[in-house]
Amino acid sequence: MTSNPAVRPEIIDFYTRSDEAARLHATATGTLELARTRELLRRHLPPTPARVLDVGGGPGTHARWLAADGYTVHVVDPVPKHVSQAAALDGVTAELGDARHLTAAAGTYDVVLLLGPLYHLHDKADRLSALTEAARVVRPGGLIAAAAISRYSPLLDYIATTGITEPTIQDGLRDTLDQGRYAGQRGFTVAYFQTSTELRAEVTQAGLTNPTVYGIEGPGWMAVKAIEKYTSTNLLGTEMYDAALATARIADPHPALIDASAHILAIVSARPPEEPGPASPSTPSAFPPSPPN
Repeated sequence: MTSNPAVRPEIIDFYTRSDEAARLHATATGTLELARTRELLRRHLPPTPARVLDVGGGPGTHARWLAADGYTVHVVDPVPKHVSQAAALDGVTAELGDARHLTAAAGTYDVVLLLGPLYHLHDKADRLSALTEAARVVRPGGLIAAAAISRYSPLLDYIATTGITEPTIQDGLRDTLDQGRYAGQRGFTVAYFQTSTELRAEVTQAGLTNPTVYGIEGPGWMAVKAIEKYTSTNLLGTEMYDAALATARIADPHPALIDASAHILAIVSARPPEEPGPASPSTPSAFPPSPPN
């Protein structure tokens, strides 16, 4: 390519105005997303020390706990505000950048996270560019984790908040369910919502084989959100929050429940498929086995 496509200005504006640093701490549903993402990543992360590239890492929400765990973390994000926030964290460096055109050299990271970029890229070609860039900069045998917003999460969200009774909301939901595209009409910015089948297919098309796909929050997040809205109570630390967390864990092995989560996570090793042949001594995998789904 001769030029890099720009990040859409409405996305930059949304995150400049919003408090992304507080989003995963302000409510029980946000905390559920954070806790489950951390839990799922820790199942697969290589031992420390290891180098992690957090692409679209925002203000460093995940970089903070990764650095505390002993990883060396570098954040790439297109929002200047986020880069400044992430760079201020202990053990974290940050730069302004685009998931589709990383500055890192090939094979220089043990782990590459794409926990934010995919759902802000409407075009499939751009999502594949982000995934292939992650595959380029991770070392052979390294780990890639890519998150998406579930195609069905707006429908489920509006059920929890009763916004679905508005005719204009219903029209928008029909379009999103059909096309995956969200124009940023209310409460969020321009986004693309994926099914777990679509996420798995795009990860595979980018040359990353056999991804494990999880529903992050599990099916219980809707109940937590509805109760928080109508009681104005943060359910963190309550039995309802604990029940939602337990439900997410129980749902892990069941593919039919993945899309009931608000967010979906694909985790895959960048190791190429082994060629058939005689067995030879090799270094054991750094990644523990994960439950099938």
